[in-house]
Amino acid sequence: MGGVIFGYDIGISGGVTSMDGFLKKFFPEVYKRMKEDTKISNYCKFDSQLLTSFTSSMYIAGLVASFVASWITKKFGRKPTILGGGAAFLIGSALGGAAFNVYMVILGRILLGVGVGFANQAVPLYLSEMAPPRYRGGINNGFQFSLGVGALLANLINFGTEKIKGGWGWRVSLALAAVPASILTLGALFLPETPNSLIQRSKDYGKAELMLQRVRGTNDVQAELDDLVKASSLAKTINDPFKKILQRKYRPQLVMAIAIPFFQQVTGINVIGFYAPVLFRAIGLGVSASLLSVVVIGVVSTGSTFISMLIVDKLGRRVLFLVGGIQMLVSQIMVGGIMAAELGDHGGVSKVYAFLVLLLICVYVAGFGWSWGPLGWLVPSEIFPLEIRSAGQSITVAVNFIFTFIVAQTVLSMLCHLKSGIFFFFGGWVVLMTAFVYYLLPETKSMPIEQMDRVWKEHWFWKRIVVEEPSNPKMETA
Repeated sequence: MGGVIFGYDIGISGGVTSMDGFLKKFFPEVYKRMKEDTKISNYCKFDSQLLTSFTSSMYIAGLVASFVASWITKKFGRKPTILGGGAAFLIGSALGGAAFNVYMVILGRILLGVGVGFANQAVPLYLSEMAPPRYRGGINNGFQFSLGVGALLANLINFGTEKIKGGWGWRVSLALAAVPASILTLGALFLPETPNSLIQRSKDYGKAELMLQRVRGTNDVQAELDDLVKASSLAKTINDPFKKILQRKYRPQLVMAIAIPFFQQVTGINVIGFYAPVLFRAIGLGVSASLLSVVVIGVVSTGSTFISMLIVDKLGRRVLFLVGGIQMLVSQIMVGGIMAAELGDHGGVSKVYAFLVLLLICVYVAGFGWSWGPLGWLVPSEIFPLEIRSAGQSITVAVNFIFTFIVAQTVLSMLCHLKSGIFFFFGGWVVLMTAFVYYLLPETKSMPIEQMDRVWKEHWFWKRIVVEEPSNPKMETA
């Protein structure tokens, strides 16, 4: 449900902002530009700072919330954080559905952002800690799969509510976020706390041992329990994990915590996610056709993430990253080429080309769906040692939100200025991130989470950095 809500919120905003009723009520100047201004370029119709702040206010709120959530996860456990997130979602969706001015709409979005910040901090962490090492990849990819399901539901609901006579369909779209939010909040009440968190917060190892036996389905958990206790006693000696993570021996984890979510955003996926309906309207499809094509993309995305769940623990993380990267690059270059050749500043493209663009975007989305989509959450959630885990996860979530915000805030202006070049711009980043994975990311499949430091010590590049220096106090601060 944590994933479903996040996906729903990403999917719903793109569809709602292409509905006439919503634009007329809250963003009349965009509506006017779209309907009346024939001189304006196809690529610039939706370029409005107020409209983008509707979409992106959620991410700034999520960013701030994820740091608060980090403290709560560490101090009170994973479960209260999930509960808090659910509650914020509920209030936010109520405000959105009942909004009568633009401030209410944006306040509703901000509360949803708080919910997303809490859920994205606690849910992937909870999954990684509860999952048995050999299935951790598949279970954690379930978060991204749910995100895809959420986005798909949002697209289907938008496709339906857009047809409501009287133009108030957007209210239904925004208010329905309350459904997954209620399930998450009520469900969280029944969730047990993770063994890692029980040990981190109390001296009662017996309770943690029982919980481990329950989730592992065996009484033989002593080795894993010892790992957890060891990791926890180390974690307890650390007062400030954010200062700790800057130390040299955590350099690879810090680099990944920043690079992976950054690269995930500059694949260009959010351009498709937020603004696909808007993009397809720019190519010249009608409202219904563009919402329907987004549903098609949603199905492809969810399907490919599901495949990734099944194969990630067999093939490993690196193979999926590399295959997905090449697939995204090829389709981006082709879409950019078609748009450059066929879509001028005015008029649409022929039906054949519109379908070809849709097909290529599906290829691109499938590539993302089994690589950077799920793995962008999975890899960071499994690489941090316990003593810096909640700090590391916060940095990952924060970087993700910062760049989601920047991309959401700038992409409609970029579309206006770069035109079809926007696809080549993101394509360049895909080349860079694929090389980064090839040279710098070690394979993490099947490695128990509390022994993960081994993969860095055996890596051709990182081993030079993480090797323990002689304990000279001056050196350690360096």
